[in-house]
Amino acid sequence: MPDGLERRQARGDFHFITFSCDGRKPYLRTVAARDLFEVALERMRVRYEFCVAGYVVMPEHVHLLLSEPKLAGLSTAIQALKLSVAKKSVQRPFWLARYYDFNVYSGAKRSEKILYMHENPVCRGLVDEPGEWRWSSYRHYQTGERGVVEIESEITAARRDRSRE
Repeated sequence: MPDGLERRQARGDFHFITFSCDGRKPYLRTVAARDLFEVALERMRVRYEFCVAGYVVMPEHVHLLLSEPKLAGLSTAIQALKLSVAKKSVQRPFWLARYYDFNVYSGAKRSEKILYMHENPVCRGLVDEPGEWRWSSYRHYQTGERGVVEIESEITAARRDRSRE
């Protein structure tokens, strides 16, 4: 691990994770590529037993808000997710090797990160309203609509926080 990078895992926290395509190239710019990522995220969620509280797939990067996996370390689950997408893509290399990980300790910080993710496509000028961007957890929070990726609601996450106290 590079100097100065300290990961705090195996503590039961949610993690705000960001990782980018190699060279920040827009390898996720197509509908097919973003759909591929969502399918892979759901498959890894089931395989490693983690909760997805929120996500957004942007043209050149991804933001995730995840619980720690029950069946492996977080870095193993992220590596498997990235590998799953890369193997089905023609770009080589597909991802930058590292990922950014921020522990999310409170419901307020979790809400802040979810809002940030949902506003990201609007801020980037990809859409006018967050609901227009199909590749995020926004619709789940607005309508309860089930998408490709199963989302753990804020209510369920708040119950989890209280049970840890």
